[in-house]
Amino acid sequence: MKQFKGLMVQGTASDVGKSYLCTAFCRILSDEGYSVAPFKSQNMSNNSSVTATGGEIGRAQGAQAEAARVEPTVHMNPILLKPMVDARSEVVIHGKAYRQSDAWEYHKKFTMKKGLEAVRESLDELAKDYDTLVIEGAGSPAEVNLNDREIVNMRIAEMVDLPVILVTDIDRGGSFASLVGTLELVGEHRDRIKGVIFNKFRGDIALLQDGLTWFEEYTGVKVLGVVPYLRDVFIETEDAQSRQFLYDASQDRPLDIAVIHMERVSNNTDLEPFMHETDVNLRIVKSAEELGNPHAVIIPGTKSTIGDLQYLMNNGLDAKLREYADGGGIIFGICGGYQVLGERIEDEEGIDIKDGKAMEALGILPVETSFVADKKVRLIKAELLSGHFGEGTVEGYEIHLGRTEKTGPAEDLLQYHDGKDGVVIDEGRIAGCYLHNIFHNDEFRASWLNMIRKKQGLDTKAPVDTQDIKEQSFEKLAEICRENLDMDYLFRLVEEGCEA
Repeated sequence: MKQFKGLMVQGTASDVGKSYLCTAFCRILSDEGYSVAPFKSQNMSNNSSVTATGGEIGRAQGAQAEAARVEPTVHMNPILLKPMVDARSEVVIHGKAYRQSDAWEYHKKFTMKKGLEAVRESLDELAKDYDTLVIEGAGSPAEVNLNDREIVNMRIAEMVDLPVILVTDIDRGGSFASLVGTLELVGEHRDRIKGVIFNKFRGDIALLQDGLTWFEEYTGVKVLGVVPYLRDVFIETEDAQSRQFLYDASQDRPLDIAVIHMERVSNNTDLEPFMHETDVNLRIVKSAEELGNPHAVIIPGTKSTIGDLQYLMNNGLDAKLREYADGGGIIFGICGGYQVLGERIEDEEGIDIKDGKAMEALGILPVETSFVADKKVRLIKAELLSGHFGEGTVEGYEIHLGRTEKTGPAEDLLQYHDGKDGVVIDEGRIAGCYLHNIFHNDEFRASWLNMIRKKQGLDTKAPVDTQDIKEQSFEKLAEICRENLDMDYLFRLVEEGCEA
């Protein structure tokens, strides 16, 4: 295997900020002229990106590729696990659905054979185009119950012979114990950890300095720096971070948009652009009692439409949504949210859920859905057919198994090169489609919001340029890391590896 330059970022736990730091390092190394690619051997997330070849990878690696100014490929995330119902996950290899697996079967039968083969193949493919990698680990390298068969932390660092930076979330507390405990439990791999980063710090750095000095003296491991808690860096994220951004309710914003909670929500990044609309408050709704009378409702995608339709029925949201629609409410459904708005869902072959069934859906849109084994994954550029949301084209991607057909009068929403997608009724009041990222199209999002604003007697607003905001965020994240980390040492690690 070709020897790469670069480094690997591991964490003391999940959600310590590994993805953000890898994104920053991708932009920094790109700025310095490195031919750099992101890499995560195995990711677990229902937030995915679609590559130009029609493959799925983790959303974080898609964003990291953007930061590195390169085209995302399936080899940047060779294994993607998408959690489903019944403690099972869909296993995606090199961008394509491979099979469904429970955790025991995956770890016992898959990782050390098929899994490692996929990882090695992807590293060989990346070596053809890149000489530098920024590799993201998963969870913690100190999971002693998994270390004999893990393929995402120290085994990968050994495979590519790159140094490891260990990250901890100091905002949670217990960072020193987490770092020292991790160093103790990684055993023979301890010497590969060449530095640590304290992430998400808020407060007076002077009060932390004695602890940093103690840590270096006690462990002999260098502190690369302390990164502050970031509130105004907006980059598409994995599940936990995305929910944190989206549902931080702010009561002083005039537009109240309810997002229906789906137990198996997928691609909730569809809604992240609303963060930049200064008059919009998104709030997550988990029960009929919480819905109230919002100005609009969005039903997002789900990894199990039937499972989440049953969830809506169990907590009374199905009846509440029908009542809201009958009362003139505005609703938009995306992918699985579009499917549940229809009249019926057929899954006789058990594609969506293990024990296949047919179910009556919400009956709000005149469509019905049948599940088929052929999964549709592709980038899309579509023409807007309905004039209620502006004109021109929108871009996004499809990831779904269902096929949806109209059962009654309704306008078509989108024209693809090979067919139509989505329906609209009552002059745009209720609509749905399969196109993920449709609200990332600034003109479309502005048109939909302006329909709501007009109904509420509020002033309309011009589109917000979210692509510019994302690019500014890449630059700001990189600059914050440059200011707070020992960059000379980091570059030595990239160039000299474990000998630095």
